Amino acid sequence: MTQTVGDFVVQRLSAWGVNRIFGYSGDGINGVFGALNRADGKIGFVQARHEEMAAFMACAYAKFTGNLGVCIATSGPGATHLVTGMYDARADHQPLLAIVGQQARDAIGGHYQQEVDLAALFKDVAREFVYQAATPAQVRHLLDRAIRIAIAKRTVTAVILPNDLQDVDYEDPARIHGTVHSGAGFRKPRVVPHMVDLQAAADVLNEGERTAVLVGAGALQATEEVIAVSDRLGAGAAKALLGKAVLPDDLPWVTGSIGLLGTKPSSDLMNDCDTLLMIGSGFPYSEFLPEEGKAKAVQIDIDPAMLSLRYPMDVNLVGDASETLTALLPLLRQKGFDWRKKIEKNVTAWEQLLEKRALADAKPLNPQRVAWELSPRLPDGAIITCDSGSCANWYARDLKIRRGMMASLSGGLASMGAAVPYAIAAKFAQTDRPVVALVGDGAMQMNNMAELVTIEKYWRHWNDHRLVVCVFNNEDLNQVTWEQRIMQGDPKFEASQSIPNVPYHKFAELIGLDGIFVDTADDVGPAWDRAFKADRPVVLEFKTDPEVPPLPPHLTLKQARNFASTLVKGDPNEVGLVRGTLQQIVSAVVPGKHEK
Repeated sequence: MTQTVGDFVVQRLSAWGVNRIFGYSGDGINGVFGALNRADGKIGFVQARHEEMAAFMACAYAKFTGNLGVCIATSGPGATHLVTGMYDARADHQPLLAIVGQQARDAIGGHYQQEVDLAALFKDVAREFVYQAATPAQVRHLLDRAIRIAIAKRTVTAVILPNDLQDVDYEDPARIHGTVHSGAGFRKPRVVPHMVDLQAAADVLNEGERTAVLVGAGALQATEEVIAVSDRLGAGAAKALLGKAVLPDDLPWVTGSIGLLGTKPSSDLMNDCDTLLMIGSGFPYSEFLPEEGKAKAVQIDIDPAMLSLRYPMDVNLVGDASETLTALLPLLRQKGFDWRKKIEKNVTAWEQLLEKRALADAKPLNPQRVAWELSPRLPDGAIITCDSGSCANWYARDLKIRRGMMASLSGGLASMGAAVPYAIAAKFAQTDRPVVALVGDGAMQMNNMAELVTIEKYWRHWNDHRLVVCVFNNEDLNQVTWEQRIMQGDPKFEASQSIPNVPYHKFAELIGLDGIFVDTADDVGPAWDRAFKADRPVVLEFKTDPEVPPLPPHLTLKQARNFASTLVKGDPNEVGLVRGTLQQIVSAVVPGKHEK
């Protein structure tokens, strides 16, 4: 029985183990969609509200399964909409394949409707592999190479299919000169450094007296190995945002997040260490690492291009984090724990400060309290997603991860609008797990409200119906507002920063989800309890104070001067700005009213 090129595409994707595709239909890709329909569920299709969201979902699906993420769109605007989500996958080193339609082969080059030079469009984001098919016999090796390269290099690839090609009969390549005969299949190799390099790394680590460990997403499958090595070295460990789930926060020597959104213990860890071990992290901000020359350093990464990029390393190890740490451990000497005791003392003091800050008064709600109250209520095995913006500060600092949880956000790209599509993908990737999405009102208005419709469409298919979309409603693009104040020394620019007040919880109720609204501090915890007991997904809207500052772990002299300059120039929210900042500073030194 003959099959069309579209049928072959579906069959080949299935042969590679693809069982889910995220996307949106259109006439440029109808041949593949017809084949998906004829395949009778062999590959599940998830319909997003927008192609950008579909690409975010494909990226998150790769993050939460470890498998290839696949997104699909029509020609022209459908394909162009995918690009942001594709860049998200590229920036976070996730394997993603984009399948896009194109106008008919005879029309290409004729300024035809919806004709875009897609190979040129994707040339950067899918630079390792992007090709447009011209004949049926070519499709096999294009798919095979695109998938194998995406998986092997943990990158983004794209295959472009003219719409007329999708409906013609598929043909295997002839056994003649000038044809390519490819096959499916790829097994991840075991990558371990040479023993001489492992010994060199061990020599550096054994010599150090105050070791700091920094973990990123590349260490997500190496939790036990990271703990064993850290214990052997008597080290403290900080986490890049994408590595938040590597180590549980109940380990007293884990200092939490690093960077502008990070913690003071992480900052102190990096400033005071004499040795740095970086594992699977592309953390971009070198100013938060040890001062150059003050610490010996070892880095482990599966991608050689990421080595010695943020800090001049003494030893670079190319290898899988788990395998490399396992091979390294027997070469390490057991250290004492004087250094770690200091770290644990710093962590305890920081936790007490976080509690005071979270419980400080705000008008109407302190956003830190939202995340602080969530932490002990997170169900076992929960998956947490977060958007970019001020909510990422509270996710980074106030939310505590336990063993078995997963968490992610748009890291390298730091795009707004990823949290809800990430949460949807998490429910398809791990359908038995509860999911929480932390989202700012800016991202909700940008594109995430529409994806609530996607949640309503699919939630009944999930084994566990718990999906809570937590909205921080402060009527402000808050992170940028504070960046304007602290980094630029400028007052809040209301024309660019103030956004409309939208009743997100009511929109959820309107489309059949549950909605909860909270604007009083004592109701925050009970609202989380109610949300996790709901029989369907919930939009939990908190009316938060935009003047609670996302204070960095250390306020530099320049930042303090810029803040003073903001006040001198006259900020439109000056009274609230001063009140909110003083509340946070005073909470660090004055016992809170909630303390006994």
